[in-house]
Amino acid sequence: MNNIFTHHANSIGESYFKHLLKSLKFSLILLFLSFKALVHAFLPFLYKTAVSDRIITLSIDLIKRKDQSKEVN
Repeated sequence: MNNIFTHHANSIGESYFKHLLKSLKFSLILLFLSFKALVHAFLPFLYKTAVSDRIITLSIDLIKRKDQSKEVN
């Protein structure tokens, strides 16, 4: 049976709850980074490369995760 809540998670080799936790973690990281970017906008001497460096790291992690999901399928 094709469940809209589990289809995507299962397609990348994760359970619903594992995907939920990973997505929430990613969301909180992005929220925190947006705060740093806001601070940097007003105080450019703070967080000079923190946001961009972390976004690069997140991108690399997502690419690895995508590659691993291809191996599962």
